[in-house]
Amino acid sequence: MSVLTPLLLRGLTGSARRLMVPRAQVHSKPPREQIGVVDVTVGLTSCFVCCLLPAGWVLSHLESYKKRE
Repeated sequence: MSVLTPLLLRGLTGSARRLMVPRAQVHSKPPREQIGVVDVTVGLTSCFVCCLLPAGWVLSHLESYKKRE
């Protein structure tokens, strides 16, 4: 590594430290309608089934995928 590398890196990052980054003014409103327990349950169950069911299938049949017939 060169002797100039730390100086070069300090020169590149020094100007970035002085920049002011504006903060976003994010405000949210209350929801127009409340989501019920059944809606949340159906949504979470469908997400878990769609993501975990194929992965579970592949992991449970991993030995048959390894075999070449």
